[in-house]
Amino acid sequence: MTISNISLVSVWVKDISESKTFYVDVLGFEEQEDIQLAEDFRWCTVRHPNQPELSVHLTTPSKPLSDDLVAAMQRAQAEGGLPGIGLAVDDCQKTYEDLTAKGVTFIQPPAERPYGVEALMRDNSGNWMVLVEHRDFDASAMTVEDLQ
Repeated sequence: MTISNISLVSVWVKDISESKTFYVDVLGFEEQEDIQLAEDFRWCTVRHPNQPELSVHLTTPSKPLSDDLVAAMQRAQAEGGLPGIGLAVDDCQKTYEDLTAKGVTFIQPPAERPYGVEALMRDNSGNWMVLVEHRDFDASAMTVEDLQ
């Protein structure tokens, strides 16, 4: 058995259509697939043009998950407590400025880190997303204080 790469990640969203618009129009992703497979199940994926082999599946908490889990996930969404994805950027400050001008909410503006420059934002469903302008670093020299 050989696994060649990661081809799909799922992001829990509140509204698939609104999230697709956010990922495409605000973040610059491309629509890939959008199919209504059943009355209560829609398969919607987007991808970044520089990484077409990785699809981001935009999905809502619903069946086949249990009602209790759906309710818990919806509470976490309402509180902005679900993680999203990390995005590599060439210039974190410029990306921060561009996305702020488009109305994106940032939790943390760009900050120097041992591994580069990082900013934390939310997608339109409240998911945490990290923007990172990567730099070479020594991971073994990092401490918790480096992240504060």
